[in-house]
Amino acid sequence: MYFSELGLSNKLLKAIKRSGYEEATPIQAETIPMVLEGQDVIGQAQTGTGKTAAFGLPIIEHVDIDNPAIQALIISPTRELAIQTEEELFRLGKEKRVKIQVVYGGADIRRQIRSLEKNPQILVGTPGRLRDHLRRGTVDISRVKTLVLDEADEMLKMGFLEDIEDIIKQTPSERQTLLFSATMPPEIKRIGVQFMHDPQTVKIKAKELTTDLVDQYYVRAKDYEKFDIMTRLIDVQDPDLTIVFGRTKRRVDELSRGLIARGYNAAGIHGDLTQDRRSKIMRRFKEGQLDILVATDVAARGLDISGVTHVYNYDIPSDPDSYVHRIGRTGRAGHHGVSLTFVTPNEMDYLHEIEKLTRVRMLPMKPPTEEEAFRGQVASAYNDIDTLVADPATNRYQEDAAKLLEKYDAIELVSALLNDLTKDDASQVPVKITPERPLPSRKRNGRGGNYRRGRGNSRRNYHRNGGDGHRRFNGDRKRRFSKNRNRRHED
Repeated sequence: MYFSELGLSNKLLKAIKRSGYEEATPIQAETIPMVLEGQDVIGQAQTGTGKTAAFGLPIIEHVDIDNPAIQALIISPTRELAIQTEEELFRLGKEKRVKIQVVYGGADIRRQIRSLEKNPQILVGTPGRLRDHLRRGTVDISRVKTLVLDEADEMLKMGFLEDIEDIIKQTPSERQTLLFSATMPPEIKRIGVQFMHDPQTVKIKAKELTTDLVDQYYVRAKDYEKFDIMTRLIDVQDPDLTIVFGRTKRRVDELSRGLIARGYNAAGIHGDLTQDRRSKIMRRFKEGQLDILVATDVAARGLDISGVTHVYNYDIPSDPDSYVHRIGRTGRAGHHGVSLTFVTPNEMDYLHEIEKLTRVRMLPMKPPTEEEAFRGQVASAYNDIDTLVADPATNRYQEDAAKLLEKYDAIELVSALLNDLTKDDASQVPVKITPERPLPSRKRNGRGGNYRRGRGNSRRNYHRNGGDGHRRFNGDRKRRFSKNRNRRHED
């Protein structure tokens, strides 16, 4: 269905077209007309299905730009998701000149207060920081017309249920409420019953949870084998843009340091980094200045990044829903993607649970050999050399090239170039990755084999616990794998 068929104004259609969208996703096609009519909606949808536009477009449509009050409040579980939601709403509301503001923890609250004095009409925020502003009296939500609870199940897992209920009680009872959640545990259903009026349900079917555009593989390996196998896979598959998921903050730190030590252009994000540091890393990744992003599930929650070609699950997630969120970062907008999950022998039951949820059988992949990894590097170098030779700027080096050919054999020169564009065998650089505690055996958990979800009921626990393709040549590839790597990892 086209957006022009959904009853949106010309200003919004212009913003949609400028953003490159044409056809609405299933959740957008079903949700937008309901929200425009003022109905409460419960949307069961994963990350990457387009739900931000599904609630954002009708909210922007309803905003009265002459009214300085906060007319819509969107609550997000993490600062990354809150920031991205605000950015997308800003793009969509630019033609209408809607004022939008985001508030989140880890940032200067005084600066946020000054921004709030400009009277935003749509406010996006995380639960804890929203409550801080409400206590200070710097946010007034008494005239909110639409309330959105985004990724409600994540807020429940992170211990924000009491915060959310307190915030909801400070909004008008006669309001529109929209709730989006990947899963529907009893506590989320209770919110629907207690705070919503005859909500309509939009649900993405299980068969739509993963896309045919993502090839899903697994590699069976022991924990100490995974890092060497992963680096060889990166050499063979030569991904354009990659996200590697680790289970803990320590794992993310060790993986990112190990990848950098072996010459890969990588960085990691997790909840212990400052917001400024995380924003810089994300900006580099989005702009293609960073090849590999290593992240925890929480840090990557809600990330909407185009162009991700590969997702590596270094640690299999302890929750099958998290797997769907992870691989939803690739295979988007009609582009092909690859996901690869490392599984230790005692984690095979977790793999089978993921397959039951997604209704997709993952294909086993044999780890590449050292020689295969080397041939993959050389194949990538061939592509880069083709690009270099085609660059008209090389013509001014012809006189110097002739002098070099007088001094060296052509094969020697080309061999030196290939050596500069490839790395030594990555496994020759020792990297220590601390073993993580194994996931509990599902056969011993006394719950009939059900998946352990490990929700975590407090914010304190949340803060404490932490393919084959060709690489695009971006002008920096010449030094990406060069012997002198110091310049590649600066912010």
